[in-house]
Amino acid sequence: MCRRIAVLAAAGAVATAVVVAPAAHAEGRGDIRVTRTVVNGGSNVIVGVTNVKKFTIAMTIKDNSGVKRVHSVSAFNRTNGYGPVDHLGTSCKKVSTTTSVCTATMQIDPAWIDSYGSGNEGWDANAVAGTWRVDATVAANDGDYWISDAIGLFKVKRAATLTTDATPEPVRKGGTLTVTGKLSRANWTDLKYHAFTKQVVKLQYKKPGGAYSTVKTATTDSRGHLRATVKATASGSWRWAFLGTTTTMKVVSTGDAVTVK
Repeated sequence: MCRRIAVLAAAGAVATAVVVAPAAHAEGRGDIRVTRTVVNGGSNVIVGVTNVKKFTIAMTIKDNSGVKRVHSVSAFNRTNGYGPVDHLGTSCKKVSTTTSVCTATMQIDPAWIDSYGSGNEGWDANAVAGTWRVDATVAANDGDYWISDAIGLFKVKRAATLTTDATPEPVRKGGTLTVTGKLSRANWTDLKYHAFTKQVVKLQYKKPGGAYSTVKTATTDSRGHLRATVKATASGSWRWAFLGTTTTMKVVSTGDAVTVK
């Protein structure tokens, strides 16, 4: 088990932050503290199988003498310690004599997630997904420093895809409409999308100009497939909606418009 540590140097740029999680454990000297942390603008970090995912870690730091720098910052899965993440740089903006906001830019490349832990027995690249934490070491102008653990919590999730196909099109009024689909999610071992099985997915309908509402649910089979039948009463659009899990993103398919004659 290993962690990838990213060392940060302070510069100047604008960042925003919101309260996330206080440090679970910290040590150091003096009154310098990280008081706020926001990761990826408060959103989950979604990683697919091709594109490199970049995200930010913005930290509000306070000390009575002013903030000098961020010595280091790291992010990793809080359960197993895996952190296949690269640091691309950091920047800080002084917002008062005592406070600065420092923003680190990070990236996860799905192409090297599997190789990251390949030397560990029983390694599963997909175990990277889940709740991650942020640690940082910060320094003040008067020599104060603080090693802050778990200053922020966020989720890294596997990307997902979802399709919808409603048939027949058009359909006679009162006839049976069959709506199928497939739910898949990213696999970081072979960098392909695989069927996501045994998942409950909502079938939703809306009239032209209206809003989607759930009609029924279905569960994905061993190939990730979905199937439901409904009575055709009026023209409109049909779609599948998946709420996601702690390790997989939520996803909604494109609607399939069906005319009822």
